[in-house]
Amino acid sequence: MISVTDKAKDQIVRLRQQDGKTDAHNIRVAVKGGGCSGLMYDLLFDDALQPADQVFEDKGIKILVDKKSLLYLLGTVLDFSDGLNGKGFQFVNPNASRTCGCGESFAV
Repeated sequence: MISVTDKAKDQIVRLRQQDGKTDAHNIRVAVKGGGCSGLMYDLLFDDALQPADQVFEDKGIKILVDKKSLLYLLGTVLDFSDGLNGKGFQFVNPNASRTCGCGESFAV
């Protein structure tokens, strides 16, 4: 399962409205090769469900994850920080053995 914090939910709703997206636009979370630690998170709005997607829902937010990415993301919590140390979405991933300083890439 992938879950979202209240702050992440609020930011997703805010961004969805700013971008003119509807409730049909879900959040897609994926893992791609790259970054300083080897793997990178990818986060975007998506209104298309692919046949191999897993769908999770938390706090009214639907999260789409492809099968390959799911192996790396199980148990992850999507959070949002707007503090002085940086602003943006953060992934709290129990599967990551290390992360880079920016929090955008990780290794398992």
